[in-house]
Amino acid sequence: MRHRAQPAVKNLLYALLGAALAALPSGAASPPPAAPEVRGTWLTTTANDHIASPARTAETMRRLREIGLNSVYVETWKNGYTQYPSRVLEDLIGVDRRPDLAKQDPSDPDKPMPARDLLEETLIEAHRNGLAYIAWFEYGFMAAHKDTDNHLRKIRPDWLSRDIEGNEIAPNGFVWLNPLHPETRRFLLDIVLEAVDLYDLDGVQLDDRIVWPYVTMGYDDYTVAVYRNEHGGAAPPEDHTDPDWIAWRSEKITDYARQFVAELREARPGLIVSVSPAPYPWVYENYCLNWPLWAEEGLWDEYIPQCYRYSFEAFEPTWISQTELMTSGEARVSQLIAGVLTTGSRPDPVPWADLERKIDLVRSTGGGGHVWWFSRGVLDEYPDEITELYGVSELGPARRPDLPRGWRRPSIAMVFEDGRWTTPRVPEARYRVIVHDGEKWSYLPDGVLKTEPVTGNMLRASVDPASVDASLRVEGEARGWRTVELLIDRREDTLRPRRVRR
Repeated sequence: MRHRAQPAVKNLLYALLGAALAALPSGAASPPPAAPEVRGTWLTTTANDHIASPARTAETMRRLREIGLNSVYVETWKNGYTQYPSRVLEDLIGVDRRPDLAKQDPSDPDKPMPARDLLEETLIEAHRNGLAYIAWFEYGFMAAHKDTDNHLRKIRPDWLSRDIEGNEIAPNGFVWLNPLHPETRRFLLDIVLEAVDLYDLDGVQLDDRIVWPYVTMGYDDYTVAVYRNEHGGAAPPEDHTDPDWIAWRSEKITDYARQFVAELREARPGLIVSVSPAPYPWVYENYCLNWPLWAEEGLWDEYIPQCYRYSFEAFEPTWISQTELMTSGEARVSQLIAGVLTTGSRPDPVPWADLERKIDLVRSTGGGGHVWWFSRGVLDEYPDEITELYGVSELGPARRPDLPRGWRRPSIAMVFEDGRWTTPRVPEARYRVIVHDGEKWSYLPDGVLKTEPVTGNMLRASVDPASVDASLRVEGEARGWRTVELLIDRREDTLRPRRVRR
């Protein structure tokens, strides 16, 4: 097969290049830069402590960059609550984010957990370290774990999907919002668009929960009424595996996917719009999801199938079968990013030798990169091995192929002198000021600054016109600040003005 021969050719070319470079006089050539690819990992509050506190978040983002990653996919919507203050959520259920003491799933700690703006906290730390940040709306249409009686489940039972017996808990152990109901569709879109408005995101991702809740679900009153209206009064088939019944539900999900992407494109045309489905055709047979059709239509920017297989022998046919789906219409194999399992339900992690072969296979088939499931495998199991795999010390970091070089430059530290926070020769750009109070970073109110005079509530910025790169001097109240830094702000590059619905 063609894909088996390519690694050998690639290795031969690398060997010839290495020999040529070795023959040059010392200092005459630099090693080739790392090839662009997505190198990411998912970060969740479940089953690890990597973003359990501001200090841990800071350490995590620093280590991920040192290891050689260029992207983080951070949990933003989980078990019926946003992980950031949301007016949309508050208007619906009376709380604006995950509340104090809320236990979201069985693995969460029993100790009190303060309400946080986890999105802002992780976003600042990711961007301080030059990492692209994809807001991962992990739960999608999932409303709650079966053992979680949250606000959403109690307040809007009419939004829930049900099976033919009227049960609201799907075989996967979760309670789901009905993906056909116009109010649930609007709600999910509004919390995503709200985050896009308020935060300097590089992208947005929906997981394998932008699907039908399960092939057994869809017998709630609303769905049955819509089906009857479109089928001359006939009820949905009692056989949930009926091919036409699966196809009908699949088409409804695809209709929503089109709406979702179109509204995001309108709000921020340059945003990376990502989806991470389960492999096809299993996901169609069990969740009525036909994501290869989405790729053919050119809907999303990247597709990250969750090829969660422990052995390389199981991973190889799964990955190859997904690449074969990306050959028609607008689909490109380069848009396909491998979701690679490092550790999961088994006590032992996936053997490193298998992981290395998986990454080699993805590269040899023209895939656009990989995302490790999940950060525990990167930080706790194989940090040294992944660092060596990436060759960071020799090649430097790899950029994402879908973002320009220098898109996320690390933060610029300021120095406090003579009552001013100052930094010389700042490259011309649009910045936000971030301040550290000894516990965590936060954005300064009205803190978007350009390299031109701007007046804010707390700071005044001025530009030295004699400086080629623009020397930005900031003065103002500094009580309680330990550190002040500037972060480049990319919202203006990709965002058209749009206001969140109130």
